[in-house]
Amino acid sequence: MILVTGGAGFIGANFVLDWLAASDEPVINLDALTYAGNRETLAPLEGDARHLFVHGDICDRALVERLFAEHKPRAVVHFAAESHVDRSIHGPGAFVRTNVDGTFTLLEAARMHWSALPAGEREAFRFLHVSTDEVYGSLGPNDPAFTETKAYEPNSPYSASKAASDHLVRAWHHTYGLPVLTTNCSNNYGPYQFPEKLIPLMIVNALAGKPLPIYGDGQNVRDWLYVGDHCGAIREVLARGRLGETYNVGGWNEMANIDIVHALCALLDELRPDADGSYARLITYVKDRPGHDRRYAIDAHKIERELGWRPAETFQTGIRKTVQWYLDNPGWIANVQSGAYRDWVARNYAGREVQG
Repeated sequence: MILVTGGAGFIGANFVLDWLAASDEPVINLDALTYAGNRETLAPLEGDARHLFVHGDICDRALVERLFAEHKPRAVVHFAAESHVDRSIHGPGAFVRTNVDGTFTLLEAARMHWSALPAGEREAFRFLHVSTDEVYGSLGPNDPAFTETKAYEPNSPYSASKAASDHLVRAWHHTYGLPVLTTNCSNNYGPYQFPEKLIPLMIVNALAGKPLPIYGDGQNVRDWLYVGDHCGAIREVLARGRLGETYNVGGWNEMANIDIVHALCALLDELRPDADGSYARLITYVKDRPGHDRRYAIDAHKIERELGWRPAETFQTGIRKTVQWYLDNPGWIANVQSGAYRDWVARNYAGREVQG
């Protein structure tokens, strides 16, 4: 079996669902169920003997060690992380605790488990660390895309904490020999994403007739990766990646934020027309967030060259699936929009006066 951390979050839950749809290999799913962790996402696995959910914190050394001792997983897929830049600006301590201390705790427990395995099982064991392209910093309009050898230049508390966790994973491989793999992905989108991130926030706000807040001039560029494609890439890296290596995972879809929002409005105009007119009327420019990186771009040639992986979805196909999923699942949306979520949105966007 495999141990998945953060498997009730957006990417982690998609991975668990995807894994068990394609394999009978059981999953131990460890998640602290913070605001972005959602058991409802895992409802299709209720009663499935292949899925063992454990409500717990990766910083809890005793719990993590017990899970290794009892279940003897052949691999760890480590998603668990605080992952929202805006939240890291308001409260960086939680990001250091989970992303740095939590990864350290997990690495040490994995090392103890791995070192005690029989020779054949030791050779087969893997620790796959899922990270982000934000560790590489910001690109200019004409700079080449991030490769795996790009120097780290994190610019937010979130990206700094993820960079630190990447360095720990690398060090545990080079110092102790722990068989690690690291993936650095671009912006994910798709079903079950918590509506604090750009795409689900815009969909949810548009359907509610609320303003669609765009930071700055809306020209911040990201590479967009459909979450199902990301799950496929992780499976390939886990199965065939070279030990100690990093693989960038991207969607080959660089787009400015404002273009993403216009695309969402056009799809909603088609799929759920509003009697008051195009949803684009709700677009509102607001004050930019501090330290907002201008552009990210992923060079994903290495994973294609070594493992034969390329994204199956174009942005056009992936975003249509995503919008349709949110239209088809209003109950899921309503259930995650708790009072705490509403308080967070009010807090984050308070004082961001509308720009002319």
